[in-house]
Amino acid sequence: MLTLLVILLFMPFAGALAVAPLQRRKADLTAIVAAGAVMLAAVWAIIQSGGRRLDYPLANLPWLDAPVPLFGIQIDPLSSLLLIPITVVGFLIVLYSADYYSEFNKEHPTQAEKGRYYFFTLLFVGAMTGLVLSRNFFQIFVFWELTTICSWGLISHKRTTIAVRAGFKALAITAGAGLFFIAALLIMYANTGSFEFSALGQLTPDLRLLAVIFLLIGAWGKAAQLPFSSWLPTAMEAPTPASAYLHAAAMVKAGVYLTARIVVSSQAVPVSVGYLMGGLAVATMFFALILYFFQDDLKRLLAYSTIAHLGYMFLGLSLGVVGSPLALQGGLLHLINHAFTKTLLFLAVGAVSCATGTRSMKSLSGLGRKMPVTTAAFIVGAMSISGVPPFGIFWSKFYIIAGAIQLGSAWGWALGLLAIVESLVGFAWFLIVIHRVFFGEPSPAAANAVDPPLVMLIPLLVLMVLSLLSPVFGLAITTGIMGG
Repeated sequence: MLTLLVILLFMPFAGALAVAPLQRRKADLTAIVAAGAVMLAAVWAIIQSGGRRLDYPLANLPWLDAPVPLFGIQIDPLSSLLLIPITVVGFLIVLYSADYYSEFNKEHPTQAEKGRYYFFTLLFVGAMTGLVLSRNFFQIFVFWELTTICSWGLISHKRTTIAVRAGFKALAITAGAGLFFIAALLIMYANTGSFEFSALGQLTPDLRLLAVIFLLIGAWGKAAQLPFSSWLPTAMEAPTPASAYLHAAAMVKAGVYLTARIVVSSQAVPVSVGYLMGGLAVATMFFALILYFFQDDLKRLLAYSTIAHLGYMFLGLSLGVVGSPLALQGGLLHLINHAFTKTLLFLAVGAVSCATGTRSMKSLSGLGRKMPVTTAAFIVGAMSISGVPPFGIFWSKFYIIAGAIQLGSAWGWALGLLAIVESLVGFAWFLIVIHRVFFGEPSPAAANAVDPPLVMLIPLLVLMVLSLLSPVFGLAITTGIMGG
């Protein structure tokens, strides 16, 4: 098992180095093979682990007097929960990118610098894989910073002035919040001599409160929660497949994963922090919801939707801290459900921009007649993201809201009702967007639009199925996390 996990960890980095000097179809083929191999290795590792926690300490730093080796590999149900979307979505993104970067793309028809794009994409897959397989907070931080570098590379990929500024903005905000992560590591090591997940519970109550809040600030920055949310909408300058990976399965989910690891593995989060997390989550959800109505760019609309749904995940985790295991399981389930659904929406928008050369809702109408498969993909994604049954996100929202009400307190009822309001308003706005963009007479921009090539359609079809079926395996994994 250790050999398989080591191969899984290093395979995406090897793929990144192999694809970097290549261009055009050679780059496509190499990247697809590498991403596919990583996906298969990850699925096999999860099956082999059988829902157990397997911990393999490997190496230490000679100048740190740590009680157990600092570096190693760990896989458990929480690792598996994020490892699935990291690798499955990563493969689908690479496959989709092969024809997205082509002359078919009217928005930017080019195959230039494919090697550089795939290098950062596979490096990102490796960084996220390393992050979820880390066995302590220090090792998480190493890969955490690598994801920051990868996001900068992908957001700035087009090298326009706007793209470069957006990349540096994301780098500055997420790395700035990461300084608090460092502070938490220093507090843990100075007082316990350890970076283990259990080290938080060994701190005095005051230091534990401080360390947990510092870790949460790092997580909030990565996950674009208030007051750090401004970097995510501007990051839409990245190529659309990169945006899908960054904001559906990778970058922002690192913040949620860190928080989930704190809640599940350390069990040291004070109840007062749970109330803080819940209040900030709801505030972030409604902040993003309000900004839905001011977006003309379809990708920016999805960016604000991502911010809101990350708020749902933090809401579920916060309710778990204050006493609702059902809501905690819902927050964890939302992590995997959202990954597939939001990727589907981003890739559908990418297909629209490829075929029409624009993402402006004012310039688009009647696409349903011209792009039936893409239209179906966007509608399925919109229904799922809004929590319409029987799609996956309905079940995770149901768990979160039911868990909030199950608390039986005014706080729980208030958060549950606010979540229902957000869902209803968001659903109404997505219906309006669908009507504007996909129905009616075709606009001039949509007059010659067609569905994208098969290589781009396959990920859309697979993600439509996963948006419906993700709770089938998501519930099994989250039940394992909860100890069932």
